[in-house]
Amino acid sequence: MGKLLLFILLIAAAAAAWLWYSVNRPYQGFGAEGVFVEVPHGSSSRSVARLLERKGVVRSSVAFEFYARRHPRRSLEAGEYFFDHATSAHDVFWKLANGQIFEQPFTVREGETMFDIARDLEAGKFMPADDFLRASKDPALIHDIAPQAATLEGFLFPATYHLSRHPSATALTADMVRKFKEEWNTVTSLASAADPMTTSGTFTEASQSSPADPTTAPNNVPPSERPVAAIVTLASLVERETPKAEERPLVAGVFENRLHKNMLLQCDPTVIYALEQQGRYYGTITTADLHIDSPYNSYTHTGLPPGPIGNPGEASLRAAYQPAHTNYLYFVANTQGGHFFSATLAEHNNNVIKYRRLLAGDQASNR
Repeated sequence: MGKLLLFILLIAAAAAAWLWYSVNRPYQGFGAEGVFVEVPHGSSSRSVARLLERKGVVRSSVAFEFYARRHPRRSLEAGEYFFDHATSAHDVFWKLANGQIFEQPFTVREGETMFDIARDLEAGKFMPADDFLRASKDPALIHDIAPQAATLEGFLFPATYHLSRHPSATALTADMVRKFKEEWNTVTSLASAADPMTTSGTFTEASQSSPADPTTAPNNVPPSERPVAAIVTLASLVERETPKAEERPLVAGVFENRLHKNMLLQCDPTVIYALEQQGRYYGTITTADLHIDSPYNSYTHTGLPPGPIGNPGEASLRAAYQPAHTNYLYFVANTQGGHFFSATLAEHNNNVIKYRRLLAGDQASNR
């Protein structure tokens, strides 16, 4: 009887040692390139354990399931996981329990168009460019805030997004629009807090209502009281004109002044966007391009373009929502990333001469 008890104790000790070893010692039964494991929704700990053993991630499905059952309050999160080095079953469990799914960062830069984003996604092998463009051309996600919008251009907020190995274009655009709405509410809330007389700018019925052409009709009202689409369109012009955050309210102020005077905006990026829509932009624009037949061409059409020409960031949205009060009507590059601003055509012409001298390497006159 004593021998039998001793034998049972030895078996139990061996089993315990084996369980400890199987749970706590790193194991790599997969190739050097790593392995992806997709955990389906609603999977039991037993089915996940068997999947992990089959993929070579854990040494024993039995040991993994035993460990999982010791933590009944922690469920294994669904999703795709990547394993690229030897890992203990203990660490595998907590990786799944904490939902540390495989993600890749993808950054949308301020001012990029939906065409730029589509190319970047394809270059990064996330998805075909056409898939993203197809999703971006469906404006249903913003009909609550921009009823007449033709696409999602302008509402695909610039930020870093964490994508799965095979992301969905519609899910990605939904994330981008959600991020835009969050940032927009922040911009308008801060503006309202700073100036109680400013319209809230949140997505109320008043901000949704708009005339047939929401980008040109409301020039006689304060920017903060215009339809969201008009403000975002102005912000996209500001974003594309200057990389300097401190200049953006001034640039917005210049465009505001020209809109009120019914002057042509003469914004080169609108021409670039028109060319890109027609597949004719190759990196530069010519004098002939300034006459392109497009409603986006601000050299031939007064008012704002019919929609955004890119996706503005937070600083440009703020600038378009609250432009600087200025008498400037013109600006020209200063060769240092910024601009010279002027109120009269004569001043502007002098600044153009100054700019050309700078380009030529001469010392610009301050007169």
